[in-house]
Amino acid sequence: MKRLFDKYISYLEVERNASPYTVRNYTTDLLGFFQFLRAKEIGSLEEIDKHVMRDYLSHLMEQGFVKASIARKLSAIRSFYRYLLRERIISTSPLATTSSPKLDKRLPSFLTIEEVEKLLEAPDLSTPQGQRDRALIELLYASGLRVSELVNINLKQVNLDSREIRVRGKGSKERMVLMGKPAAKALQTYLSQGRPKLIGKKETSALFLNRYGERLIERRVQRILEKYASLAGIDKRIYPHILRHTFATHLLDGGADLRVVQELLGHANLTSTQIYTHVTQSQVKKVYLSAHPLARERNSELDDNLQA
Repeated sequence: MKRLFDKYISYLEVERNASPYTVRNYTTDLLGFFQFLRAKEIGSLEEIDKHVMRDYLSHLMEQGFVKASIARKLSAIRSFYRYLLRERIISTSPLATTSSPKLDKRLPSFLTIEEVEKLLEAPDLSTPQGQRDRALIELLYASGLRVSELVNINLKQVNLDSREIRVRGKGSKERMVLMGKPAAKALQTYLSQGRPKLIGKKETSALFLNRYGERLIERRVQRILEKYASLAGIDKRIYPHILRHTFATHLLDGGADLRVVQELLGHANLTSTQIYTHVTQSQVKKVYLSAHPLARERNSELDDNLQA
């Protein structure tokens, strides 16, 4: 199975062009599955059937894994078996009758406009790192970029005049993301002042750099956001994807079309975008009062009475 595993990982990297993050997660999840098989003294694919898979599910539950983690691990194994079927190494999959645990539907967390403003005001703009961090946060909120997309941006992909950035997302799909004037201004300041000081005498095409003049990595972006959330006194867990959630939520709250948001986020399916159709109660009330004929009439009467 070691040989098949190595070939599968190579397939993910070369043919599927999977992101390093995906490859790392699939590797970890599959190695955990193989470790379970070794403990059960199962050494061949022929021995793995639906009963083995059910035992593995029970094992994960006993280990205290939450439903989402179990579903992710099963997804990695399903992908491995799809590869084996595709290569005609096996004729049937033991996962054909194995269902993933039903996940609880959770709405994505997002920041309020006030919290976003606090986060944006936190960096010290008198330092190169502060200028970089302000541009980074502005761009994440203005564009809805994934953190993997953000750290992989090169200078030639950025057009400040049109306020557009060409990025490569999941599955190497290319799309154009937009930014507003505040993000473009912060980016211009970073490019003209902060980045030259960070890069020094080094040469790199990366947009966002660390203090050593090298490309910023995803983990560092996480630490940057945690630092400023603490300085801003935001009592929420802050991570790069929450700004993507916030971007989508605020666009929809502002009346943006769902398919436009889908395009901006780079979602292949509209169902992935529909999770953001939750809106704040104030927005629901606002739409209701402006759209319902009797509610609109009574609301107008109430305003007249208050002004009288």
